[in-house]
Amino acid sequence: MKICLACSTGGHLLQILQLKNIYKKYDHFFFTFKRSMSNNLAKKDKVHFVMDPSRNPISFGVNFFQSLLIFLKEKPDVIIANGGGVVAPLCYVSKFFNKKIIFIESFSRVFEPSITGRLIYPLADLFIVQWGSLLKFYKKAKYGGSIF
Repeated sequence: MKICLACSTGGHLLQILQLKNIYKKYDHFFFTFKRSMSNNLAKKDKVHFVMDPSRNPISFGVNFFQSLLIFLKEKPDVIIANGGGVVAPLCYVSKFFNKKIIFIESFSRVFEPSITGRLIYPLADLFIVQWGSLLKFYKKAKYGGSIF
């Protein structure tokens, strides 16, 4: 089984790194954009860098094309995504190819859902929230507690 760990850098990446005991058992790679934190990760792990869409339609299109190429090259079985808009195109590409998507809503989302969470929720095979207060927005979500 091959796992794609998809997230923005910063706090989202820190949350994904908390899952190391799970993903280290499998063939895996990271999917994010370039920042100093993700550049350091690339020294130890396989990382694919894509354009951060930043709510820009042109950047979103570039990210979608990059996501498709990376997906076709890597052929992951499961996408574990934690958020930031950078992961949305990859999740849509993956669902088109009938792959499993696990989305973990960000720890910083205590009272209301993220835009990315709302976009990915209908696609996700497993949607995990870290705060019980989000269950009212995501009826099929599972409460996982804090990832930290």
